[in-house]
Amino acid sequence: MRDAVIVDAVRTPIGKRNGTLSGIHAADLSARVLTALVERTGVDPSTVDDVMWGCVTQIGDQSSNIGRFAVLAAGWPEHVPGVTINRACGSSQQAVDSAAHAVMAGQYDIVIAGGVETMSRVPLGAARESGQPYGPAVLDRYDGFPFNQGKGAELIAERWGFSRRQLDEFAAASHEKAAAAIDGGAFDDHVVPVEVDGAKFTTDEGLRRGTTADKLAGLKPSFKEDGVIHAGNASQISDGAGALLIMTGEKAGELGLTPIARYHSGAVSGADPITMLLGPIPATEKVLRRSGLSIEDIGVFEVNEAFAPVPLAWQAETGADPERLNPLGGAIAVGHPLGGSGAILMTRLLARMRQENLRYGLQTMCEGGGTANATIIERL
Repeated sequence: MRDAVIVDAVRTPIGKRNGTLSGIHAADLSARVLTALVERTGVDPSTVDDVMWGCVTQIGDQSSNIGRFAVLAAGWPEHVPGVTINRACGSSQQAVDSAAHAVMAGQYDIVIAGGVETMSRVPLGAARESGQPYGPAVLDRYDGFPFNQGKGAELIAERWGFSRRQLDEFAAASHEKAAAAIDGGAFDDHVVPVEVDGAKFTTDEGLRRGTTADKLAGLKPSFKEDGVIHAGNASQISDGAGALLIMTGEKAGELGLTPIARYHSGAVSGADPITMLLGPIPATEKVLRRSGLSIEDIGVFEVNEAFAPVPLAWQAETGADPERLNPLGGAIAVGHPLGGSGAILMTRLLARMRQENLRYGLQTMCEGGGTANATIIERL
């Protein structure tokens, strides 16, 4: 079987809700990272077999195949196709997996995988306002339980016995690590500046420096009167996009390009849709079995910080070294632009692997409905 390698990976800075990126259409924001990839690598966009693009809320600005409109917004030849993928929060991670699979299978030679979400312009939950996505059979199966990620996070915290203080300490540490990463230039090699009103936007703006568990203790619970989940230990609503250039190692050689990583293994798994956010645990077990690697072989983990109990429960169950978990901070600190987060996390994973000379990295995302992707990449 052919290999699939990542030649380059870029992302926009993550904009906070109604912040710097809120005035930019999703297609135009997507076009910025597509353009950056071809500018940085010299790849002719006319040779791209497909653009696989994650996006969750596919209405309004993000409707009617945003992947295709991203290609057109970038000014690329009309023969270059685009497809939009929705696996909830893991949409652009699924795009990466699907792109790698297509290259490995010999159907494509050059693919760009990524995603976008402009949550300022297309609000969270907007797609559900016009109907019930689950249907009577699903609701009957789960006794009419009102599927809700925040309530699922409360159930996870209760099951693992996480206190409000533990969750708030994890959240504060996310801000601290993200601040250190930004100040240390950890993201400088892959963040694409976005020009807004004549100025270049270059830094994730959700970060709240000086956040402490004591400060977070004053926030009101969001989903349960005596609950432990609140705005400060949950991911931020955000805007952003990311993209990766994927091809065979042979094609990279033909083009004079040096790959930065190899797609090693991927897996997707389902879990209980009531707690909803536990999918990364079985997905990680599955991808490790498939890869032949152990948890100790992995040098860095990116586990999306949808809510603080998610990576904490994952770490408790997998036994992963907590020092290797989200070392650059996560979505609690800098935001979670749904359809773009999988690609954005992959750029962060690659950055850490290159900076610390790590061979293997693992990324996993919890997803609405109780599914999860897990992907292992190998630095070259």
